[in-house]
Amino acid sequence: MSVLKSPIPAPERPSLFRHVRYENLLAGLSGGLVSTLVLHPLDLVKIRFAVSDGLELRPKYNGILHCMTTVWRHEGLRGLYQGVTPNMWGAGASWGLYFLFYNAIKAYKKEGREEVLTATEHLISAAQAGAMTLCLTNPIWVTKTRLVLQYDAGIDPSKRRYKGMVDALVKIYRNEGIRGLYKGFVPGLFGTSHGALQFMAYEELKVEYNKYRKEHPDAKLNTLEYITMAALSKIFAVTATYPYQVVRARLQDQHNTYSGVIDVIRRTWRKEGVGGFYKGIIANVLRVTPACCITFVMYEKVSHFLLAMKKENK
Repeated sequence: MSVLKSPIPAPERPSLFRHVRYENLLAGLSGGLVSTLVLHPLDLVKIRFAVSDGLELRPKYNGILHCMTTVWRHEGLRGLYQGVTPNMWGAGASWGLYFLFYNAIKAYKKEGREEVLTATEHLISAAQAGAMTLCLTNPIWVTKTRLVLQYDAGIDPSKRRYKGMVDALVKIYRNEGIRGLYKGFVPGLFGTSHGALQFMAYEELKVEYNKYRKEHPDAKLNTLEYITMAALSKIFAVTATYPYQVVRARLQDQHNTYSGVIDVIRRTWRKEGVGGFYKGIIANVLRVTPACCITFVMYEKVSHFLLAMKKENK
């Protein structure tokens, strides 16, 4: 008499979707929205400097303060917040999706392991998360750039090519197709190296600091410590990768036409030299460093709160 043996269950395969946590999405979204709302005027200044390639139609600015006061004098508060709607949508969605994908990828790679991820694994995880996020958000960044570069729009509304975010999305799609909505996508992909370097530095700084404190690598830090880690990692990433942002902004600008990334690089180098690739970097550092600190602190606090609340409910 034969005995039927119950089949041995196959080992469960690790699933990326099992590690998706909506708490990371909400926490990243909160941080992106708050930091963008507070610091959008500096983003406007950064983009206007980044595309300043000598065209006569562009206003001339002597510096960051002169640019902000000129926009304020001619266009008021509304002028300083041109493009804020797609910027908030873009920043909120980007940070939310980035933290969602990044933490899911990290958890997937850590499954069944006790040791922390290496710096290379953090770098690759962040690059993968950045590429996935950019595929979903690039059209929003194109509309933001177009709206920010509507010069003197506050004086005469009839001069506006775009009335707002939705109008810009529709007109870009109608006149330029999908390709128009994905202008700057290639340098944007290179830009994922920015996020990858930033997150790698942020994670490694936290790990090394917790080793110094003789704490668990994932131990919670206080607000000042999070701010310090975020600021140092952001400055490092900005310095290493800023030229791609100039190339991307110029590709997305409606006042000039380039055949592609190589054409932007060649013309910028010929007319402006190496300094052309770093136009607007001071405004960018002044904006992104506090923005990064606000975003990361908000993310850490909100995610810890939501995850703790979820644990209590269970």
